[in-house]
Amino acid sequence: MEAIRTEGLTREFDGIAAVNHLDLEVQEGEIFGLVGPDGAGKTTTMRLLTSIMKPTSGEARVAGHHTVREAEAVKEVIGYMSQRFGLYPDLSVMENINFYADIYGVPRKGRGERIEELLSFSNLTPFKKRLAGNLSGGMKQKLGLACALIHTPKVLFLDEPTNGVDPVSRRDFWRILYQLLRQRVTIFVSTAYLDEAERCSRLALIHRGRLLACGTADEVKGLMRGTILEIRPSEPRRAMTTLQEKLKRVPVSLFGDRVHIATEEPERTAQRAEEVLAGAGMEMGEALPVEPSLEDVFVSVLAQQEDQIDG
Repeated sequence: MEAIRTEGLTREFDGIAAVNHLDLEVQEGEIFGLVGPDGAGKTTTMRLLTSIMKPTSGEARVAGHHTVREAEAVKEVIGYMSQRFGLYPDLSVMENINFYADIYGVPRKGRGERIEELLSFSNLTPFKKRLAGNLSGGMKQKLGLACALIHTPKVLFLDEPTNGVDPVSRRDFWRILYQLLRQRVTIFVSTAYLDEAERCSRLALIHRGRLLACGTADEVKGLMRGTILEIRPSEPRRAMTTLQEKLKRVPVSLFGDRVHIATEEPERTAQRAEEVLAGAGMEMGEALPVEPSLEDVFVSVLAQQEDQIDG
């Protein structure tokens, strides 16, 4: 059963499309990732799906409800955690959760058990009397999640929930999301972290409001054309910049101390890269073919799209 469906969903601001004819289907009980850089249209998509904003054209349904004609029904069955979730720093953890319980009209009967369940679930029980303003970044995100879940939503929307959170807290947050899947909650999460996207049941790559690719991580990786060459040059960052300047229309990206080059002519490209780096006084080392990462795919698909526009 579909939890989310969009058809030609579009939102324009001053004639510029922030979301451009977006067609998506999200199944009940899956975790779906909307992946793209800042400005890709992720937050606007979230606001359209949560009935906060009306589309310029096209339509969307969430849990069977039309996001414009049945906006109030949509809001009753979703949880939404925005990038700046409205926690009250001068209220305790318990007071914040109770406040959101009141907003969502959660009955007093059984509320205590639900709150204790959420506190335990998010590992916040030892901190329930602590002021929200005194929590760490990761704990604030967990509290925001608990508040968004207090009314037991069918669909949970999370807009870049781990942005700026330390790696350990990010891992803990995702562990909690996996627990939610066992309860058949559909999770729609946006992220700029491509390593996080690998954890989703399915994902969509979005850029400038347009859908570039959609499917499982393996299916999306299958869209990769050509080969990824991995090199370990003596000066990785300078090497990447130099190759980007000299190897026109060849996607080049940095991975720690390694540089990835996407090419349909691996031998010729490796030779050309070695010449370019040698000319800049750098050693390239051996160029080895490797399995593409989602970042490789995103860079490659984006380059293909821009080539088509330029062409």
